[in-house]
Amino acid sequence: MKLPIIKHLTSFIEENDEDYLIETLETLESLTEVPSLKDDELDVIGELISNMYGALEVHKMIKEGTPKKEALNAFMKRVLGAIDQ
Repeated sequence: MKLPIIKHLTSFIEENDEDYLIETLETLESLTEVPSLKDDELDVIGELISNMYGALEVHKMIKEGTPKKEALNAFMKRVLGAIDQ
């Protein structure tokens, strides 16, 4: 996951609607079922999916009243904490 991408996608959600990301996620998840995809292609799709889910999580925190910067930092701390375990 990359914070600049999550930040950009969070701004996109604020300017548009989270439904755009949800529909894109559904499309990308469907693409992962194509049997002819190579591992590196799946890795790229997986990274995109991870960043989009991250942006949706950050957006949820913002909707609940957390300031954007604090929501981004809290999310990344949670991700890094999960990786360290």
